[in-house]
Amino acid sequence: MRRLFQLAISGSRNRWLLFLTAWAMCFMTIASQLELFTLGVIARKGPDFFELFGPVRDGAFYATDAISRQDLELRWHELDSNDSGMVTKQNAMEFLARHKRQDFLDNAMNRLNDIFPIRNNLGYLACMIVMVALFKAIMIFIQRYSTRLVAIRVSRDLRQQYFEHIQSLPMSFFQAHNIGTLASRAVGDAATIAEAVNACLINYLQTPFLIATTMTLCFLTSWKLSMIIFFGFPIIIFPIIYLARGVKRLSKQVLQNQERLSSVLIDFLSGIQTVKVFAMEDFSLKKYREHNQKMASLEQKSARYDLSTRPVVHTIGMSFLATALVYGLYVLNMSVAEVLVYAGLLYMFYEPIKKFAEENSHIQRGISAAERMVDVVCQKPLIEDDVDAKELKSFESEIEFRDVWFRYEDDWVLKGVSFKVERGQTVAIVGPTGSGKSTIVQLLPRLYEIQKGEICIDGKSIQTLTQRSLRDAIAFVPQKPFLFLDTVSANIAFGRAFTQEEVEGAARQAFAEEFIVRLPQGYHTELAEAGKTLSGGQQQRLAIARALVKRAPILVMDEATSSLDAVSEQHVKNAIRNLRGQVTQIIIAHRLTTIEDADKIIYLENGKKIQEGTKEELLRNCPAFRHMWLMHHKPDSDSAGEAK
Repeated sequence: MRRLFQLAISGSRNRWLLFLTAWAMCFMTIASQLELFTLGVIARKGPDFFELFGPVRDGAFYATDAISRQDLELRWHELDSNDSGMVTKQNAMEFLARHKRQDFLDNAMNRLNDIFPIRNNLGYLACMIVMVALFKAIMIFIQRYSTRLVAIRVSRDLRQQYFEHIQSLPMSFFQAHNIGTLASRAVGDAATIAEAVNACLINYLQTPFLIATTMTLCFLTSWKLSMIIFFGFPIIIFPIIYLARGVKRLSKQVLQNQERLSSVLIDFLSGIQTVKVFAMEDFSLKKYREHNQKMASLEQKSARYDLSTRPVVHTIGMSFLATALVYGLYVLNMSVAEVLVYAGLLYMFYEPIKKFAEENSHIQRGISAAERMVDVVCQKPLIEDDVDAKELKSFESEIEFRDVWFRYEDDWVLKGVSFKVERGQTVAIVGPTGSGKSTIVQLLPRLYEIQKGEICIDGKSIQTLTQRSLRDAIAFVPQKPFLFLDTVSANIAFGRAFTQEEVEGAARQAFAEEFIVRLPQGYHTELAEAGKTLSGGQQQRLAIARALVKRAPILVMDEATSSLDAVSEQHVKNAIRNLRGQVTQIIIAHRLTTIEDADKIIYLENGKKIQEGTKEELLRNCPAFRHMWLMHHKPDSDSAGEAK
């Protein structure tokens, strides 16, 4: 519960809105009680003939089935104290004031009548009814609107806080969590928490206030009749507590299975091409059906707990309400108006208790969602800037890896790797799959933290630099390009204030303009999700253009030409060649033709640096590289032999 409110009131604006909602709930409760009082005033007509002339005991008028002439004459003289020969309405009211015990409703009416003469003026009575109805209508609107605003803003703030936080987490976090799970928490859990906050306001603010004030009014109306409440209250509370435990336990299971179901759906939708090519629709359908059925089973169990509380509480509440009506009318001889008001108060007393169980199920789901969201939000970033971290203002001389060791969990990926990259050099890193090439270029911008050794830029450890300034100095072209829902220009600029001329210039450098101009709106064409309307090579060239427009001093290309055809690859090779000396390039490539002109090639194997040097030096001194080079060029040699 504490975590739930911590997440909800994290913003000052939310606290003011919660305060307003709380006041609106209290005033709406008062408005409902005033409505009941108004009904009592309307129903209050005074005693009828058989009550007025019947016996009076202990300040209460008792109705009788028959009135004798003697009873009539005896009471007549008491009513007509002036012997005027007639009894007026005023005489009857004075007699009642002298002999009848004044109940709570009478006292309230007398005080109200001193201000507004509602007993003798129907206009004042009608005005009072309209004012009470208008007051309640306004309070209902304010309470419901503010409650809705609380839900909207809490959801918005939680989604924002969640997204801001996960962006600060390291890449290892995203490897450990499923993307569908993280997406589900960002949207579904935030909405569940907001709904739970509203339920908390109802259950732990409005309901206690309503119960306390209504119970006070009940005791003022009739303390004898109010003793019924003390018998009914525990009987109602026990099933609520028992069922709430089951709801909380099942809520966690339901949320966990919602994540799994979302993950399965996202996995198959993202891999729909593979599913169709392999004709495995039945397999994917079977897997989805299993998770869907498990989800439905849990929801059915949860529904049983949710829906069991209200019938149980309703039965108990209505039983005590009926008992109160019978006991008040026929044992305590209360007036119809008094019993009507009391029954309404008793209904108001039990109704929030009946709703308590339903709202509590929302609260338990919200607590489960809050615990899951807090698990993520409370995770501290593994990579944080030092207190004395400096800005990297320029890159002057060299990048150096000094005996760098790195591992994923228990597996060492890099083992004592050391090398230098001079400013303006083009350095290629090659090696078989799994040798640690991509890991090196992910360690440079501190996407991961090394376990041993040091990475330096201009002699300064990157751990002494701010992450933002370090990453601003690096332009990165990943193996799998990331394109978002926006125009071609916006995808190249990627949130930076580049001019259209700069964007187009970078596109020309990456040889992307030739297909961009053929798009329906050219640079202003909206791309589909993940750029799926473009070919792999076109997506890759846009990613290269994005890196080039940044004009960072360090350019990192991780298999950037893997999806390019031979012509496009030649264009990119020319672009790389044109950038020599202008930027420092670190290139990872399986296609060795891309790095033929590199100033230096570093060959890795099993996480260790085997050799470094120019292409000619490696061909002479590194058998593994020579074997890779020959294997790569073998198709060309074979085709040349066949031509001869």
